[in-house]
Parts: sequence; structure tokens; C-alpha cells
Amino acid sequence: MLYQTLHRFGQKLVRRRKLWPPVTEDPTRRLSTLDLVVLGVGHTVGVGVYVLTGEVARDIAGPAIVICFLVAGLSSMLAGLCYAEFGAQITHSGSSYIYTYVTIGELWAFITGWNLILSLVADTAMVARAWILAFDYLRLDKISQSFHGSISPYVSHVLTEYLDFFFLGLLLLLIEFWNLWYISFFPVTKVVTLLKLLALSFVIISGFIKGDLHNWKLTEEDYIKAGLNDTSSLGPLGSGGFVPFGFEGILRGAATCFYAFIDIEKIVSSVEEVKNPQYSIPMGIAISLLICFFIYFGVSSALTLMVPYYQLQSGSTLPEAFLHIGWAPAYYFVAFGFFCSLSATLLGFMPPIRQVIRVMAQDGLVLPVFASIDTRIYIRIMATVIFGMISATMAFVLGITDIVDLSSIGSLISNSLVVYCVLILRYQPEKRNGGNEAEVQEENEPVAENLTLRGLLFPGSSSPTPLSGRIVYVCSSLLSLLLTLLCLVLTQWPILPSGYPVWIIVVVLLLTLITGITGIIWRQPQSSSILHFKVPALPLLPLLSIFVNVYLMIQMKAGTWARFGVWMLIGFIIYFAYGIHHSMKSVLTNSS
Repeated sequence: MLYQTLHRFGQKLVRRRKLWPPVTEDPTRRLSTLDLVVLGVGHTVGVGVYVLTGEVARDIAGPAIVICFLVAGLSSMLAGLCYAEFGAQITHSGSSYIYTYVTIGELWAFITGWNLILSLVADTAMVARAWILAFDYLRLDKISQSFHGSISPYVSHVLTEYLDFFFLGLLLLLIEFWNLWYISFFPVTKVVTLLKLLALSFVIISGFIKGDLHNWKLTEEDYIKAGLNDTSSLGPLGSGGFVPFGFEGILRGAATCFYAFIDIEKIVSSVEEVKNPQYSIPMGIAISLLICFFIYFGVSSALTLMVPYYQLQSGSTLPEAFLHIGWAPAYYFVAFGFFCSLSATLLGFMPPIRQVIRVMAQDGLVLPVFASIDTRIYIRIMATVIFGMISATMAFVLGITDIVDLSSIGSLISNSLVVYCVLILRYQPEKRNGGNEAEVQEENEPVAENLTLRGLLFPGSSSPTPLSGRIVYVCSSLLSLLLTLLCLVLTQWPILPSGYPVWIIVVVLLLTLITGITGIIWRQPQSSSILHFKVPALPLLPLLSIFVNVYLMIQMKAGTWARFGVWMLIGFIIYFAYGIHHSMKSVLTNSS
């Protein structure tokens, strides 16, 4: 009886939605590949380049921030290839949530969707906080200084310091009232993106003109000349040179810089409006990521060349670099571009959240009231108030890097699950006539298959079978666990070169197991179905993506993991108290 109960409970956790067939071309679709590139660059290049660059360079990586963006860009590109394969195959909105639901089941789909909401809410908090900075920097802080000075005799210092966030909440609410009549401001996005690229191109060119290469080779004498008398290790300033905070600083900085690439998923969420998604989605993702990387690389290089990293102030933004070199007019030009960019981003902060919560509600995983969020005005207002308050609270309580890390960790987990899904799906037997999984097994497995050692390395079929699919499923799960353990062990890197035998033996054992299991997956037959885009070098690239994502997540601070744990606890309460009991009807309906 207990076994049957646990078996039924386990089946509920892994029940899947139907893998919908691709949608035929629709003449009403209006987005081209160029439109997707503009959309991806417009949403991705924002706070990460204006605010985050200075924060990471000053306290985490120094001039080596350019390497941080390289590592973060690599992680995003690997995940982007997997998104591209899904986007070309499943032309329905829902992005990573739908991908995990049709591949590995309900629980993982809920985790993906819940993390996606966290990432979007934290991103809104970060953009809103940066918007306040941009608004103040256009007036050289005169607004905040005069406002705080006039009310400080009447309220406490804490309230005057953070009163901006009261207006932030009011601003988000007013924006949503505007969004009640929201149609599309894609033409505005094109203009803002062009303005943004012009401003950033100016920054990059200025940096290479006014920059000093010596700022990448700072020594202890430079700090002393600057009046920074410190110990030989220079304390929080690092040890000088191009990598003042060491290899650990690069990894920690890359984990934070990953935030700069998280909005690339919005390309996939627009799949239902794309004229030719099988071609445009992969090209749009790849081109957008390359453009974004070169922008981040160029801007971070220019900033650290113009201003010594230790002179960057906490909370400072990119335009302040021009005050350092004495170009005051350029300060206003870049600050204006910054302000316009963030304003356009804030105007559309709620639609992506609404889309995710609506799809999850329609599937029965969250309260059904949100299923009509796009059609009932009072539901939209209620959702805006709820998520706006969460965003405002994050902006009020957390620092810039804390918000960024919280958004990044949600995206890294969602990306890892999507990559895992690609690895699983490519080795599964094809479903015929849209049948469910049980019917497929009956059709493809008339005779029971036996698992043998020879069958692991030399499968008897050239096409995937239910047995080979299960082998890949189990091996991929084991590899995910082993890669996580390897990342945890590699965090002890400072003591590994010392020859401590236990850690070296563990690393060698893990690498041996990972190589062996990867070989087993490699020997299994892949699906021969024709796709317009496939992730190359399977299974190596997906496994490399999972490894990089997990390693970046491990670099997060304990406080970030604690806040993430609270968010996931709330999500699991919602799922196990409501979602697991109400989702089956939706799943069966969608599969019929």
C-alpha cells in the first residue's frame, strides 16, 4: 500500500504536457529576424552595462571584469543554443516553463516557472532602482539632496534615505494603469535601442581615446600615491594588476555578470509573433548574444581604462566616468540615453510576468484567478500591486549586487533545466500521431528490451527506443549530480595544488565517472527527426553548459542562497498545497 501511494505520488510529479506540433505559418505574424535581434539587444543591454559594470569592477574583479563578461557570455551562448533548438521545435509561448513541462515533467516545470518569476521580479527591482539613479544623475543628485534635506527634520534618517522607493512603488502602479491599454510599443523599442547603441558606442570610442592602459597594471605604489595607505595586500582593493582579486574574483564576477544576459529568453517568449520561427529564433538568439557580448566587453574595457577601478564609487553609474575625465557634456548625453533606456524597460515590466503566471494558472499549478489576468482589469491591477510590492521591497532592502545575484540564480537554474531537457529529448523515441507516452511505448516496444552491458555501449537499434531513452534519462540525471559534486570539490581549488591526496583522488574519480557516463550517452541513438536547428556536439555542449551554470551558482553568497531558499519554500507550499491536486485536469485536457 505504501509503495503504491509513493508510486502514484511520484507519477504526479513527472506527468507531462503534450508536445505540441509546430504551428503552421500565420500571415498575421509580424516579427522578422532583425526584429528579434532588436528585441533581444534592446532588452538585454540595460542595467548590466550602466550600473553593474562599475559595481563588479570596483569590489569583485577589477579590470578583469572583461573576462567575467566573457565567461558569462559563454554560459549564456551555450544555454542560448538549447533555447534555439526548442524555439525552432515548439512554436508556442511559455519559453523555458513549457520546455521543461513537455520534457521532464510537472515538478520541474513549476520550479522553472517559479524561478522565472523570481528572475523577472528581481530584474524589475533592479531596473527601477537604476531608474531612480538615472533620474537623479540627470540633475546631479539635486532632487534627492533637496528633497531629503527638506523632510529630514521631520522624519527619521532611515525613511529619508529610502523614501525614493515609496515613489518607486507608486511609479510601478501608475505604469500598470498605462499598460491597461497596452498594445505594443515595439516601434518605441527600436528607437530606444538605437539611442542606447549610439550612447554606448560613444562610451567605447571615448574610453579607447581617453583611457590609460596603466589602469590595467596598477601596483601598490599607485595606491600609495593616490593616498590609499593600506597593508601589503591592499585589503578590499585587491593585489593590483589586471586581476587584483585573483581567479576567485573572476568567477564571482562572472556569476554576477550573468545577469547582463538573462533577458535573452524574451526572444523565445515572442515565438508566436515570429514569421519564420524555425529560422529566426536560432539566428535571433545567436546574433543578439554576440552583439551584447561585444557591447559589454567594449564598455567594461572603456570604463576600467578611463577610471582606475578602485576610484569607482558604490552605486555609481557609467556616465560618471566622464566626470572623472572632465567631459561634463558627455556625462549628460550618456545619462540621458541611460534614462530613456530604463524608462522604456519599466513601461513593459509587467507583461512578461503576466505571461508566465497566466500559463501556470491555466495549467492549474497556481491559483486559477490568474488565468484571466489578461482579460480582467482588476486581476491585472491586483497582480501588479503584488509583484510591484515585492519588487519595491527588494529594491528597498537589498543592495545592487544582492538583487542581481537573486535574479541570476533564478535564470541559471531555469537555463540548466532547459539544457537538461535538450539532452533528454534528443534521445527519446518519436511520438506518433500526437499520442501520449504510454501509447508510444506500446507501439515502439512490442518485445520487452533487456538491459545488458553490451547494450549500453553497442545499442542494437539505430533509432531511439524506450530503453535507450530511459538509459539517457538516468545517465543525464547522474551526470547532473556528478557535475554538481565536481563543482563543489573544485571550490577547494586553493588546496588542490598542494598535493592533498584525498581531494585529488575525489577529483580523478569524479572525472572518470563523468567521462564514462558521457560515453554511454554518446553511444545511444539520437532522434532522426528533421529540425531546422540542432545543438551541435551533443552531449558535450549541454554538459559543459550545465557545468558552467552550476559553477557560477556556487559562487553566489550564502545570503543569496538563503533568500532563494525562502522564495522556493513559498513556491513549494503553493505547489504541494494546491498545484499538485489541480494540475492533472489541465494536463489531460491539453493532451487530448
